[in-house]
Amino acid sequence: MITIIVVAILVAGFVFLANFYSDILWYTQLGFEEVLWTEIITRTLIFLVGFVLMAVPVWFSLRSAYKHRPVYAPDTTTDSLYRYQRQLEPVRRLMMVGIPIALGVFSATALSSQWKEVLLFLNQVEFGKTDPEFGLDLSFYINTLPVISLLVGYLISVVLIAGIAGILTHYLYGGIRIEERGGIKFSRAVQVHVGIAAALFLILQGVTFFLDRYATLTNQSGRVAGALYTDVNAVIPTKTILAIAAIIVAILFIVGAVLGRWKLPLIGAAMMVVTAIVAGGLYPYVVQEYNVQPSEKTLEKEYIERNINMTRDAYGLTDVQMQPYRAEVDTKQNALAKDSATTTNIRLLDPNLVSDAFSQLQQFRPYYSFASTLNVDRYEVDGSMQDTVIAVREVSVDPNDSWVNQHITYTHGYGVVAAYGAKVANGGRPSFMLEGIPSTGVLGDDSTYEPRIYFGESSPSYSVVGGPTENWDPRELDRPQDQSDGAGDAKTTFQGDGGPSVGNFFNRLVYSIKFGSTDLLLSGDVNSESQILYDRTPRERVEKVAPYLTVDSNAYPAIIDGRVKWIVDAYTTSNEYPYSQSQRLDSAVTDSLTGQQTTAALSGQVNYLRNSVKATVDAYDGSVELYAWEPDEPILQAWQKVFPTSIKPFSEMSAELMAHVRYPEDQFKVQRELLSLYHVTNPEDFYESNDAWSVPNDPTVTEASVKQPPYYLSLRMPDQEEETFSLTSTFIPASAASGAQRNVLYGFLSAEADAGTGEAGVKSEGYGTLRLLELPRSTSVPGPGQAQQNFDSNTTVSRELNLLRTGASNVLNGNLLSLPVGGGILYVQPVYVQSTGQTSYPTLRKVLVSFGDRVGFAATLSEALDDLFEGSSGAVVTEEDGTSSGGDGGTTPPAEVDAQTRLKQALAEADAAIKAGQEALAEGDFAKYGEEQTKLQSALSRAIAADEEITGEAATESGAAESSDAASTESAPASESAAAESSSQP
Repeated sequence: MITIIVVAILVAGFVFLANFYSDILWYTQLGFEEVLWTEIITRTLIFLVGFVLMAVPVWFSLRSAYKHRPVYAPDTTTDSLYRYQRQLEPVRRLMMVGIPIALGVFSATALSSQWKEVLLFLNQVEFGKTDPEFGLDLSFYINTLPVISLLVGYLISVVLIAGIAGILTHYLYGGIRIEERGGIKFSRAVQVHVGIAAALFLILQGVTFFLDRYATLTNQSGRVAGALYTDVNAVIPTKTILAIAAIIVAILFIVGAVLGRWKLPLIGAAMMVVTAIVAGGLYPYVVQEYNVQPSEKTLEKEYIERNINMTRDAYGLTDVQMQPYRAEVDTKQNALAKDSATTTNIRLLDPNLVSDAFSQLQQFRPYYSFASTLNVDRYEVDGSMQDTVIAVREVSVDPNDSWVNQHITYTHGYGVVAAYGAKVANGGRPSFMLEGIPSTGVLGDDSTYEPRIYFGESSPSYSVVGGPTENWDPRELDRPQDQSDGAGDAKTTFQGDGGPSVGNFFNRLVYSIKFGSTDLLLSGDVNSESQILYDRTPRERVEKVAPYLTVDSNAYPAIIDGRVKWIVDAYTTSNEYPYSQSQRLDSAVTDSLTGQQTTAALSGQVNYLRNSVKATVDAYDGSVELYAWEPDEPILQAWQKVFPTSIKPFSEMSAELMAHVRYPEDQFKVQRELLSLYHVTNPEDFYESNDAWSVPNDPTVTEASVKQPPYYLSLRMPDQEEETFSLTSTFIPASAASGAQRNVLYGFLSAEADAGTGEAGVKSEGYGTLRLLELPRSTSVPGPGQAQQNFDSNTTVSRELNLLRTGASNVLNGNLLSLPVGGGILYVQPVYVQSTGQTSYPTLRKVLVSFGDRVGFAATLSEALDDLFEGSSGAVVTEEDGTSSGGDGGTTPPAEVDAQTRLKQALAEADAAIKAGQEALAEGDFAKYGEEQTKLQSALSRAIAADEEITGEAATESGAAESSDAASTESAPASESAAAESSSQP
C-alpha cells in the first residue's frame, strides 16, 4: 500500500511538473515569460502569506488550548472524554500540526486566486477623478477597497476558524464541562481564549462596518446604482455608529477577559445587536418608506444625476453626439442624390448567409472550411474604400481520422477569401476580390502575402510541424495542385517559430503526457526540428498572454504587411466604479448571431469598460502583439507597471494595421444597451422612464426573440462631411419590445469605426465618435420590425417571393440595414434564394427597400430604389456587374440575364396572364381572354426554353464536378463556381 501511494504521488507530481514545464516552454517561445513568472511568483507569495495567516493562529489556538487544559484525575469509568483523549493521544502531535497545515493550504489556495486584485492594489494609478460623496479618487474603489475588504474578510475567517478550533480543544480536554445540573462550566483559560477571539472578531467587524460606508457607492440594489438618499442620510451614518460600537464592545471583551467579569461585555454585545437591528435595518427602512417614498422624485434627483453622470463616464458615453433628426416618411424624387457616398457602398452581401456560398465556390477540398459567420472589413481598391466580406480558408480535420492525419498531415488552412460587400456577380454569387488556390484578385496573390493559416478559430487542438531544411521529405499537406502529371497535392514544411520544440525525448514525453498521446512519443514523423503548435485560437492566445484583460468574443482576419493577422480587441473592466450601473456582459452582447459564433460570448458583471488594448495574432506563426490603444487609461497603466515589456505603444502600429482596426462589436453592444436608458440626461425625466428605449429584436429571426445585431457599413451621418466605416444600430420604444406599442423608430446610433489615417501609429481623430440621432415622437418612422412587416405584407413582394420558392427553393431574408439618408430612414434588405440540394448555397436574387411605409422591390438595388422613390431616386449604386447607376434615376442593366432569372420572369408573366384571362372570362370579354392566352403560350414557351438551358447546364457541370479533383489549380475556382451555381437552381 505504501508503495502504491508513493508511486501515485510521484506520478501526480510528474504530471503537474510536466504541465508546468510545458507552460514555461509556451510562454518563453512567445516572449511573454514575464506574464507566467509574475503570476507564479505573486500567487506563491499570496499563498505563503495566506498560509501563515491561517495556519499559525489555528496552531497557536490549538496549542494554547491544550497547554492550558485542566489537570485533574478523571473518573475512567464515567468520563467519556477521557476515552476520546486516550484514542487521540497517539496522533495528537500529528493533528496539532496537520490540521493547521491543511486549513492553511485550502484557504491560502483560494486566496491566491485573487492575485490580479493584489497586483492592481500594489501598482495602482490614480484616475484623477473623485467620487461625488466622499471625494476620494476613484482608484480607491477600484483598486484599494476590494483588497482591503478581501483581507478583512480573510482575517475574520481566520479568527472564527481558530476560535472554533480552540473551543473544541478546550471541550475535548475538559476546559468546558457540562455539569449534571445542566450548567456549563468554563475554565479561566477558556474565558480568556473566548474573550480575545470575540474582541478580535468585533474589531474586524467594526472595520467591515466602516468599509461598508464606501461600498454603498457601488450598490446595485436601489432604483439606480450607487448611494441614494436613504444610503447617504441613514445607512452611511448608522454604519459609522456600528463601527464605533463594535470597537467599544471589543474593548469590553478584552477587559472582561482580564478581569474575569463578563456581565458588561455581554450587555454591550446585546446592545450592539439591538443597535444593528434598529439602526442598520429598521431606521433605513423607516426613512425609505415614510420619508423618501412619498417624495422620491424630488429627494432622489441629486443621486440619480450622479448615477447618470458616472454611468456615462464609466462606459465612455460622456461625449455622445446627440442630435435631433426630423426624419421624413414621404418619398420624393432624387431624394438620395445628396447621399451618393452612402448609397454607392450599401452592403448587399450578408456575412451571416454567404458562408455556404464561400464554401461551395472556394472550399475546393473537404479538409477546408469557412466560419459560419463571416466578417466585414474594408479595403482600398482603385483608390476607393470598399466594404468587404472576408474569411480565411481554415483546415477542418475529421476527428475520426488517424493520428498522423489529424496532427501531422492536416496542419493548416490556406488563403484568404474576400468579396465585395456592395455588389455581387452574375447569378447573385459573391463578387470576389481575392479567391482561389493560389490566391488571385485585386487584393494581391500568394506572392504578396503569406497564405498559410496555422492559427485560426477552427485549427486542430495541436499539430506537430517543422523539419530540417535539407533532405527532409515534407509531411504537411499544403494545397491542391494539378494532378495531371501524377503528382498529389503539394506538401510543405513549417518554416517559422510557432511553438515549443519537441525535438528531444524529454519534451516529447512532456507533451505526450499533456495531450494524453503515446503516438506523439513514438511517432517516427516527429524529428529533431519538430515544433508543437497548440492553444491556437486568436482569443485563447490573447487571454493566456494577457490574463488581466477581458477579450472580445469576435476576432477578425486582415491582410497586413504581407501577413494574415487576426485582430482582437481587449478590455480593462471593473465592477467597482462608484454610482455606475452594472451590466451582465453575456446578456448585453447576446444577439441573433452570437449563437452561430464558434467562440463563447463575454461573461461576467461589470460597471466600467474600456477598449484599452488592440492585439494581433499572426495566422502563420501565432506571434502575439499587444498595443496600448488607450494609453491614459489608469487600469491599463497599472498593468503596464506590472508587465513593462508586454504591451507596446500604439504608435508602433503600422499604417496598414491601423487601416484595419475597427470599433469593437462587444463594446458597442454594451454601450447601446446603456444608451437605451442613459440617452436621457435629465434626472426627472430619467426617473419617470417616459422615454425608455430598447434594442429591437432581429426581424429576420422568427423562431425566437433575440436582439438585432449591430452592422458594419460605410455611411455618412447627417452631420458628417464624408462617409466613414461605421458600426450602427437602432432603438425602438421599450414598450414596443413587449408588443404594447407600435414598432416605430426612436433612435439611430453609429460609432465611427475606422481608425486609419494612412500613417503609422496615428489614430483618426474621429475614431470612436458615437453619434445618436433622436427621431421626432410626432412622426411614426417604422422601426426594423415594422419595416419587415411592410415587406412581408406587400402583395407584390409576396407574389414574387412565392414564385422564387417554386422548385423546392428556400427564400432567405438577409440582414435588414438601416441608413439615415434622403432626409429619413431607408431600409435595405437583400433577398437570397437557396435550393434544397446538399451542395446548394444562397444567391442574391432580389433587393427589398423601404422608406416610411412605402416599399420597393426589384432585381437590383438601383431598380428597387427607383421603384421606391417614384421612378427616380437619384441614388448612385453599384450594380451586379460592377457598373454604376444613378444621378437621373436610370440604370445600367447587366450585360446578360441568366437562365434562372429568365425562367422566373416567364413564370411570373404566365401567372399574370392566367389571372387576367380568368377575370376576362368572368366578364365575358372573349377577345381579352384570347389575348391573355397568347401571352400565356409565349410565356410558357420561354419558360420551357429557360428550363431546358438550366437542365443542360446542370448535366454538363455535374460531369465536370466528377472530375474536379483532376482539374488544375488555376481552373478550380471557375469550375467549382459553375458547379455550385448550377446546384442552387430550383
